[in-house]
Amino acid sequence: MSDNKLWEGSTSFKENSHLFNYQKWLADNHNLHFNTYEDIWQWSVTNTSDFWKSIWDYFNVISHSPYESVLKMTTMPDFEWFHGAQLNYAEHIFRQSQPNQTAIIFSNEQGEYIELSWANLKQKVASMAAYLKSIGVTKGDCVVAFIPNVPEATISFLAVNSIGAIWSSTSPDFGTESVIDRFAQIKPKVFITTDGYYYNGKPYDKTSVAIDIAKALPSLEKVIVLPYLNKDDISKFPGDFININSVFKTIADQLVFEPVDFSHPIWVLYSSGTTGLPKAIVHSHGGILLEHLKYMAFHNDVHQGERYFWYSTTGWMMWNFLQSALLMGATIVLYDGSPTYPNFNMLWKFSEDLKINHFGTSAPFLVASMKNNITPKNEYALKPLRSISSTGAPLPHEAFEYVYNNIKSDVWLCSMAGGTDVCTAFVGGTPLYAVHPGEIQCKALGVSLYAYDDSGQAVEDELGEMVIDKPMPSMPIYFWNDDNNKRYKASYFEHFPDKWRHGDFIKINSKTHGIVIYGRSDATLNRHGIRIGTSEIYRCINKINTIEDSLIVNLELEGGQHYMPLFVKMKPSYKLTDDVKIAINQQLKKEYSPRHVPDDIIEVADIPYTISGKKMEAPIKKILLKMPFEKSINVDSMKNPESVDFFIEFAKTI
Repeated sequence: MSDNKLWEGSTSFKENSHLFNYQKWLADNHNLHFNTYEDIWQWSVTNTSDFWKSIWDYFNVISHSPYESVLKMTTMPDFEWFHGAQLNYAEHIFRQSQPNQTAIIFSNEQGEYIELSWANLKQKVASMAAYLKSIGVTKGDCVVAFIPNVPEATISFLAVNSIGAIWSSTSPDFGTESVIDRFAQIKPKVFITTDGYYYNGKPYDKTSVAIDIAKALPSLEKVIVLPYLNKDDISKFPGDFININSVFKTIADQLVFEPVDFSHPIWVLYSSGTTGLPKAIVHSHGGILLEHLKYMAFHNDVHQGERYFWYSTTGWMMWNFLQSALLMGATIVLYDGSPTYPNFNMLWKFSEDLKINHFGTSAPFLVASMKNNITPKNEYALKPLRSISSTGAPLPHEAFEYVYNNIKSDVWLCSMAGGTDVCTAFVGGTPLYAVHPGEIQCKALGVSLYAYDDSGQAVEDELGEMVIDKPMPSMPIYFWNDDNNKRYKASYFEHFPDKWRHGDFIKINSKTHGIVIYGRSDATLNRHGIRIGTSEIYRCINKINTIEDSLIVNLELEGGQHYMPLFVKMKPSYKLTDDVKIAINQQLKKEYSPRHVPDDIIEVADIPYTISGKKMEAPIKKILLKMPFEKSINVDSMKNPESVDFFIEFAKTI
């Protein structure tokens, strides 16, 4: 960790922030005065009910019935928020409607460009909602989508949400069985699909996949098709499938919002399912509403009329998170296609052309840009760009410096970490703090988060498990088809009873209050009693330009022996030589310790990733420990399933 400042907001930046205004509101309305962000955070987690009531009041939540209590709670996960309240997430989005202002901007690899005004958006949502009601979709029914990150996805979600139905989506790059594994669990009534998508300049026809998925979902009563590859042509689909463009012609006088209980399901998200059936994670209307209002305002500082972009697919929780920028009256910017086609500068040119204010991406994209020596600042001014957000993996120290040296020197870098589990970030940005290299700025308000050592004691300035010891409104209300919450409790609450163990390995800086994430704790390298975060290894490997990617695991063998192999994918036209191996080992010794040096360095053709872009360290470790294959990994959850073949063969040599 470093105390060097890479950036700090100006006085006007801080005083024009939502968080500064909220701080003033607390003083004026509740006689609460705070000197620092840490003071506000401490109050927010010490006075849990008071804090979330203040969020309700500050944002003037529309409730169609009064709540009886803010929080009914015994122990996690047995709690209930705002009992008695009835509301609707979509209603809060459309109260920001400025009819002639732009709500959505969309573009893709083919150069298609669409702007939807708030009035257009409202009309299309009203038409789809009316159509869904006309075919019998009601509150509590499930509607699922297998479509790209296009305006129709947002329109469909808002329509489903407005009538109190439950949304769920996957990206069309998911395999057939992967989609069925997810959607079959929730027995959807309606399936919205596409005929295909484009990626890296190539079309991918998904007609037969979509038909197979529909056949595997006996609960379906209607299939709606978005013709994306073949515009307005769905002739390859069965005759009873309907064109989504016909749906948008449904006559609707007005958009009506169905009030639902605070704890009514808003959507179902899914875990990666790397070692079994994906967990079907259910969030609530009210919990997601309060959390997204809080995070978008206080931790992203998104303002009305700003343009908010996040590179995502409909299969990643960041797509759901992206929609919440509409709660701030912002314009959401959607892109469908590869982030590096036709070149690595594409998204930065896109940001320049569209005057994007908030740019969101994954840490691997920024690291790949760094390793490929991409320097957007030499080609694009990016003047409107206020923030760059990063998530999906730990962002290393060098990537922080890369952003400021090569992209924009006066941008607010908001590294954040949370997950599908809560559809938000536990730790992220604050306009009131400086940015330090390698550190996420702060614990988010209302998130009672600590680093626990093995004895369950909170520690700072040393490695520990990320633990949240008080409930948050956006924690799951349940997992679908999970009797007595068995799988839910096993996922988070077994290690530290009544406390949420997230599975990340972190260190909290007592001076800056910043947080560094060292990787998943289930993939931690426990080497002869010394715990090493995988991100430390990757940080060193990233400095060796001839290496494109890497994966490391530590195997605990019989007799107290350890074996720690490092697998590297070389850049095209480079090979793993003895000189490269020496450079890796010297770098690890120099920056960390001899314990960080792997026992073997092995070249592989590819590194295994999930569809959502996570390195598959834990499943590969299970394969190398010769655990049953079907219990080690679910290849249908993978982006590149062929990459596993090497590790299956390599396991035979250990």
